[in-house]
Amino acid sequence: MAYKYNDNTFIMEITQFDAKGSGRAVIQRENKQGKRKKQHITIPYTLPGERVQATLVPPYRNRVAKPDQIIEAHPERIEPACLHFGKCGGCSWQHISYATQLKEKTSQVKQLLEEQHFDSNVVQSTIGADEAWYYRNKMEFTFNKAGELGLHEKGNYQNIIPLETCFIASQEMVNATTEVAKWAQAHRLSGYDKETKEGLLRHLMVRHSQATGEMMLALFATESPVESSALSDLKERIKDKFPSVTSLLWLENRDIADKVQAQQVHVLAGRDFIYDELAGYRYRLWYDTFFQTNPKQAEKLVELALEMAQPQATDKMIDLFCGVGTFSLPFASRVSQLAGIEIVESSIASAKRNASDNGVHNTLFLAKDARHGLRKMLETFGNPDVLLLDPPRSGAGGKVMRRIARSKPKRIVYVSCNPRTLVSDIKEFVPFGYQLEVVQPVDLFPQTYHVECVALLQRETI
Repeated sequence: MAYKYNDNTFIMEITQFDAKGSGRAVIQRENKQGKRKKQHITIPYTLPGERVQATLVPPYRNRVAKPDQIIEAHPERIEPACLHFGKCGGCSWQHISYATQLKEKTSQVKQLLEEQHFDSNVVQSTIGADEAWYYRNKMEFTFNKAGELGLHEKGNYQNIIPLETCFIASQEMVNATTEVAKWAQAHRLSGYDKETKEGLLRHLMVRHSQATGEMMLALFATESPVESSALSDLKERIKDKFPSVTSLLWLENRDIADKVQAQQVHVLAGRDFIYDELAGYRYRLWYDTFFQTNPKQAEKLVELALEMAQPQATDKMIDLFCGVGTFSLPFASRVSQLAGIEIVESSIASAKRNASDNGVHNTLFLAKDARHGLRKMLETFGNPDVLLLDPPRSGAGGKVMRRIARSKPKRIVYVSCNPRTLVSDIKEFVPFGYQLEVVQPVDLFPQTYHVECVALLQRETI
């Protein structure tokens, strides 16, 4: 229990992590009627077992406190590497040793399974990254109204922290981003003001393939590019200093909604895509292509999925939420036929092109939502021997999961970026006679609380 320090400051004992990796504590606080009530408080950048002094942050109904002082530190607390840590919303766990990050991610998955009455012994220790820094191959930065380029402040989406460094992106990505920021400032180009809906520059997306070395710089702006000294300067700066940039784009986004999207694409230099590789296959990546942001760890996901699924040359397989074919292509070379389903039409077009580029010809791809696409595919393709699904963070949902179960695949491999929805989804398989065999967490996002999982379920034979 916490001790009161003053009206809004308390000495708190951190008891656990919440669902977003922040510390949690319990305090007794008087309400307007003078009654003392128990409140659960969130304190970012703290660890279970720590004793901290923290001050509640308005509005108090959010029940968030800012740590003022660590009175008793956890033995695995370390000094964050990045000067932006605590302000930038990109990383949340730089203050925790990497070994402890992995242990906590394993515990998180085990706890979620236990809550739904699964045997948590099926959970293996989280597979860590060989490199816990500089691992991302894609970053999105935002311009503030003064034209400065950076990342959103944690808890304050309106404020942008100007970029000085970043420890989860490659140094070349940071250097290129810094150069674009200098260019915008040199020409006094305005950033987009979310309140007045005015300004030119909105975002900068950077993609950098660790396999091919190719880099994409994509500027999102509210107007089309006009030949000018500023535009010529940008092209010259990038050409001279960053020969790895094989795609320099200007993307028009005139929409009021502040999303990284485009109504029109202008190629300033190079092509409108870059090449990347994963697990021995070559992919074309456009500005809007979904691709794993930690390719080295993503290859481990593919290896695990293949190991669990044990695809046979006679198997028919369905890849649900297939995207651009990240799992489809490695599996297709090992089965007789593979069908991929994905709601995003551009991703399906990419999957078809990627299959062709890699000489994979036993695939069938359908652009449709998971529920209706699976029904249609089962009618034409037949029941699969193996089914793999890699849904978004929101999960697949009960209707999709039950439809999968009724198709009776022998083995189901579920690749998840959200262990909470993974557990709620796989519960749907239990009445259909499926047994959860193993769950392998994989750390694709060091320095954050996020964890991916690969789970295997097999149908019990009577």
